[in-house]
Amino acid sequence: MSFASVYPHYLNKVTRKNRTEAELRAVIRWLTGFTDKNLQSLINREVTFTEFFDQATLNPDAKFITGSICGIKVQEITDPLMQKIRFLDKVVDELAQGKSVERITTRSAK
Repeated sequence: MSFASVYPHYLNKVTRKNRTEAELRAVIRWLTGFTDKNLQSLINREVTFTEFFDQATLNPDAKFITGSICGIKVQEITDPLMQKIRFLDKVVDELAQGKSVERITTRSAK
């Protein structure tokens, strides 16, 4: 599955909740280390999620992302690619649920 095919769903999810594409891109940049230019290039090239995350530099604080997606705790997922995808799903969900970009991107062990 390509990242480009899912990105519009992420965008729709956050804009329905009065969040912006800039905010969506900010949390994706935080998680992946991509610039806006990198991100747009990956979307344009319709890379798979495998390619997307192979090129990403996952934020070291991603390990502090916790919670459930579809009833599965993201911190307990053992498949590395699936865990990264679910980390992305989780930060998008948090943005849509009203958390600020700053709160999403300033995770630490508490």
